[in-house]
Amino acid sequence: MKYMLMVLSSQAGYEALSGKASEGHPAWTPEEIQAMVDHMAAINNDLAESGELIDANGLSEPAQARWVSVADGGQPVITDGPYGETKELLAGYWVLECESLERVTEIAARVARSPEPAGSPSLPVVIRPIPDATGAGV
Repeated sequence: MKYMLMVLSSQAGYEALSGKASEGHPAWTPEEIQAMVDHMAAINNDLAESGELIDANGLSEPAQARWVSVADGGQPVITDGPYGETKELLAGYWVLECESLERVTEIAARVARSPEPAGSPSLPVVIRPIPDATGAGV
């Protein structure tokens, strides 16, 4: 079964990574960033070795996002970030092929244990099954 693991963050979280602290988001030191990068790289390496990794990437900060919707007349409505009203957005993801929900849950728990500065918010790692496009549930 294929699964998507999603890591959440916020604009304030990205700003903390660049050294700008805010309430509930302490600034990261270069050493803390390196520890997080090393943690994620080890996960990626292990998943590549096990054959479970299909794809993984971190995403740019929400301020660089663009939202596209459609107005009543069918014309596109384009909104650029940042989005102050949006608390959490997708920060990165893995697409995995795992034997079971239990296995992907083990991986998500490992991702959730990523090093971070004391006082940082604890955000969940979201698991979503990816149904086979030819089967039911699409």
